[in-house]
Amino acid sequence: MRDLTEGSIPRHLTRMAVPLAVGMVFQTLYYLVDLFFVARLGDAAIAGVGSAGNLQFLVMALTQVLGVGTMALIAHAAGRKDQDDANLIFNQSVGLAAASALVTLAGGYGVAGWYMGTLGADAETAAAGTTYLHTFLPALALQFALVSMGAALRGTGIVKPAIVVGVLTVLLNAALAPVLIAGWLTGRPMGVAGAGLATSISVAVGVALMLVYFLRMESYVAFDVRRMAPRAVVWRRILAVGLPPGGEFALMFVYMGVTYWAIRGHGPAAQAGFGVGSRVMQAIFLPAMAIAFATAPVAGQNFGAGKHARVRATFRAAVLVLSAIMLVLTLLCQLGPAALIMPFTDDPAVVDVGAEFLGITSLNFLASGIVFTCSGMFQALGNTLPSLAAGATRIVTFALPAVWLSAQPWFEPRHLWYVSVCSVALQALAAWRLLARVMDERLAKGDSEPRPEAPAAA
Repeated sequence: MRDLTEGSIPRHLTRMAVPLAVGMVFQTLYYLVDLFFVARLGDAAIAGVGSAGNLQFLVMALTQVLGVGTMALIAHAAGRKDQDDANLIFNQSVGLAAASALVTLAGGYGVAGWYMGTLGADAETAAAGTTYLHTFLPALALQFALVSMGAALRGTGIVKPAIVVGVLTVLLNAALAPVLIAGWLTGRPMGVAGAGLATSISVAVGVALMLVYFLRMESYVAFDVRRMAPRAVVWRRILAVGLPPGGEFALMFVYMGVTYWAIRGHGPAAQAGFGVGSRVMQAIFLPAMAIAFATAPVAGQNFGAGKHARVRATFRAAVLVLSAIMLVLTLLCQLGPAALIMPFTDDPAVVDVGAEFLGITSLNFLASGIVFTCSGMFQALGNTLPSLAAGATRIVTFALPAVWLSAQPWFEPRHLWYVSVCSVALQALAAWRLLARVMDERLAKGDSEPRPEAPAAA
């Protein structure tokens, strides 16, 4: 366990964010390698995989519930120097991860065909998406185990083991993608099914490596079968912190689904362009999000220790650094959006849609950085409901206008991108104001003594 309640806050943020950023760069390569080979299969494959991949946001919502709740509570326990409670939270999180994986598999295979039939621009797109989901679902189910173990380590101030495992799984996925998708070496191309299978195999290996690390090297939190039996009081503690961030990711699933639905009338090329553009945007966002991910455990341990002045200092440092990164990313997308799309498709129509998407939505990158930072701080404070409230404003400011716009005869996809810029700016303003209120309520001026906590259930 690394004590984040003493020493330089910028140094703590940097020490955690740098390995996180390295891992996210490799995660970026995973997105881009996968996209590169899928793009060679045609517009229907790109659109189908993009639409199907939107389910990842729903699973990410569920893993956020588990991951944020686990990370925040273990960070608070580490700040209080309460190792027993940290272990209880960890083992209950592992039990929840196993149950969630089973539900994901059962539900995913049950709705895959219906889901793609609803969003696909045509039958070919729907078929490609369904095929991809059938081999991709195991990867989604195994994410719960990875998130549970990674969140526990992050709460204790340790990120390198999870990053090393993440990098290895990305490299494995990059090696498997051309073999399984395009049939390199084997002469048996699997197409979109190979893309899903490559990811599932890679994630399974990642879970195995994390298990080995916990069994052989981790000492602060450890597996204890006796503590994995469901305990309602502990589940409530995890869910109380984790459910709102999970709701935020569920809303992202809704926004993406609404977008695919709204532009379906413009054909597979429009959906493919949006799919490529959104994947590229997610990829370039990941290094910047490392700062937000580092903010939560640093501020969380200090909040658990009652060092409130350090909590405020963490927020100031994080928002300045992340805003600077987002401004650089904005400039990158403004100068050459088409150059970021062209490596993945040679279809001019797809390039035009993707480049237009990046050029317009990059205007909200700074606002997105503020949203990410505020979200990390809400997690650190153990009060994540305001973050969900800020995210829910986009139902009114984006989803409803999107539905109305799609019914207009003059509607073009770019109209949605402009609406998105405005909606994210309003979300950032709401998040900032809500965080200021929560910090005023929960943080005293200067340092204070840790507030007593109710004892954990035995």
